[in-house]
Amino acid sequence: MNERNRVAVVIGAGDATGGAIARRFAKEGYTAVITRRSREALEPLVQTIQSEGGRVQAFGCDARKEDAMARLFQHVEQEVGDIEVVVFNIGANVRFSIAETTERVYRKVWEIAALSGFLTGREAAKAMLPRNRGTIIFTGATASLRGSSGFSAFAGAKFALRALAQSMARELGPKGIHVAHPIIDGAIDTAFIRDNFPDMYARKEQDGILNPEHIADQYWQIHCQPRDAWTHELDLRPWMETF
Repeated sequence: MNERNRVAVVIGAGDATGGAIARRFAKEGYTAVITRRSREALEPLVQTIQSEGGRVQAFGCDARKEDAMARLFQHVEQEVGDIEVVVFNIGANVRFSIAETTERVYRKVWEIAALSGFLTGREAAKAMLPRNRGTIIFTGATASLRGSSGFSAFAGAKFALRALAQSMARELGPKGIHVAHPIIDGAIDTAFIRDNFPDMYARKEQDGILNPEHIADQYWQIHCQPRDAWTHELDLRPWMETF
């Protein structure tokens, strides 16, 4: 297969984890296809990947919209190359007491973190099944494993995403497609943590928060695993994180 045609799609290529994942795969010779709802928000990442010698294409796309996701994957397959890797990395972390959680909040969080994950996984499978190969990775969180006070909406959506990943792994694994669900359990080195949780961010000096580039390294390793030793779920957390 022509190496120039290998594609890694990152749905939710933000400024931290998603961007680091896209950069990691671009460094390995993949064309990084990156998405956010706003195409303009992706421009700094596009420039970074290109400055590092990588190939990248950016798209504005609402991952909650079925038609938009179908068009995106069809376009990539037809115009960019073979989709080898798909990473779903959209977050929807909100905190409300149960009495303050409106139907609108609960539905929106479910759409962002669960429905959009389903649409991503379905379109990824459609692209990969004819070739009997590929890797699909869904980014999980602490809330994927347990619901905490104030996180009824977020935990419900992340539980659903984890169930989706398990079901897809059992269905698609025998067909050559590796489905994985890493659990990111801890604060990540982001501007949001720096600006809103300075005490937590201070842990960075002790390697106490997750480095997005180190997360990206693990995603690359998942993709490289031989199928006789596939990981479905692994947890990534700083050494000082309680669990």
